[in-house]
Amino acid sequence: MQTHKAKRVEIAIEKVMQERLTDALQEAGVKGYTVLPVFGGAGRSGEWSRSGQISRAEGMALVVCIIRPERLDALLEAAFTVVERHIGVVCVTDCEVLRAERF
Repeated sequence: MQTHKAKRVEIAIEKVMQERLTDALQEAGVKGYTVLPVFGGAGRSGEWSRSGQISRAEGMALVVCIIRPERLDALLEAAFTVVERHIGVVCVTDCEVLRAERF
């Protein structure tokens, strides 16, 4: 079966900033993304967990996009406008998709 090269972008961001991020992605022409809850993790500031938090400001979300390689720069520029002032991690990996016309 034929596959097509694509880029997978994962952006972990504070939950309260997720809508601003997805709005910026849409304005940059990103047609699709998936938002996943993040229940906990560890990083430069140590371990954290969503359990026991009473405010939605304490949570994190993971926004996943799969795009054509030529659209990567526009996505990253849009994401950076939101992530640069907030907690967030952006990862880019190579991937392959079966139906390139969807991306």
